[in-house]
Amino acid sequence: MSTEKDVIILAIESSCDDTSVAILKNKTVLANVTANQSVHEQYGGVVPELASRAHQQNIVPVTHTALQKANIDLHDIDAIGYTRGPGLMGSLLVGGSFAKGLALSLNKPLIEVNHMQAHILAHLIESEGQKNPTFPFLCLTVSGGHTQIVLVKSHDDMTILGETIDDAAGEAFDKAAKIMGLPYPGGPLIDKYAQLGNPLAFQFSEPKVDGLNFSFSGLKTSILYFLQKEMKKDDQFIEKNRDDICASIQHTIIEILMKKVREAVTLTGCSQIAIAGGVSANSGLRKALTDWANNDVRIQTFIPEFQFCTDNAGMIGINAYFKFLNENFGELNATSTARWKF
Repeated sequence: MSTEKDVIILAIESSCDDTSVAILKNKTVLANVTANQSVHEQYGGVVPELASRAHQQNIVPVTHTALQKANIDLHDIDAIGYTRGPGLMGSLLVGGSFAKGLALSLNKPLIEVNHMQAHILAHLIESEGQKNPTFPFLCLTVSGGHTQIVLVKSHDDMTILGETIDDAAGEAFDKAAKIMGLPYPGGPLIDKYAQLGNPLAFQFSEPKVDGLNFSFSGLKTSILYFLQKEMKKDDQFIEKNRDDICASIQHTIIEILMKKVREAVTLTGCSQIAIAGGVSANSGLRKALTDWANNDVRIQTFIPEFQFCTDNAGMIGINAYFKFLNENFGELNATSTARWKF
């Protein structure tokens, strides 16, 4: 498809508990508006039914705000991109139904986007001062629900080299935080306290997994048993050692991730390494990658802006943009899917 004319994409992300709408002009994000849901904090995790209800309340005002911020009229949109999956079914249905209604009313193409591929392609968004990888590159995608190492050969050619066989890295952070009695979401709190502690204060077992796959379930159990044992000796152990515990947990998770990424570099010969997903906002992981690149001239690392780390519609929009150029359009009768491997 010709790119003589600017392409305007309206993108919708609703895979979990964030309602997000973005407006893109070609590869540039004009607006990226997200409404978070605080209702889940009291439950210690996302409640699917409450999430879908909140999406219904948020999606119209978020869309209105995004259009205003981008100074774009709804009729100027060339296509609507949306997250078809993976994610929570109820949440996906809200975003998908809204996207289909818009596409039908405006007579515009509808574009289905895989949430995990979108996390990766967020690295191709053009913004001032941000460097972008070239193909091929490796991407470590780490979030609450997924941990993957992906070989990215092009916009639509990606191969998963390894992934978690149980819990994801984000789950390990959040579950460890919950064991410690920290409020939800606990991952960012572990990151915060870890910066104040000694990462070598305590040791936790690292699961042995073949190939480039991951496992974090055993680590979670190791942390649980360790804390239970120490709390029997001193019921103030967690309170007294909070920073060192968090630093040690974070250090262990990052070491597991980095070890597999180094193996992937050796296996593929790729020297461009990107990170994506919510856990890519973790300061320890970002520092580990930066230090690696500083100490090894062969390695180039790519770290996304914070706004493109967590679930957001900007990443959906860049994926939809490339699909639009290839005329890879979706169908109005396509159903959302909670599990969607690429």
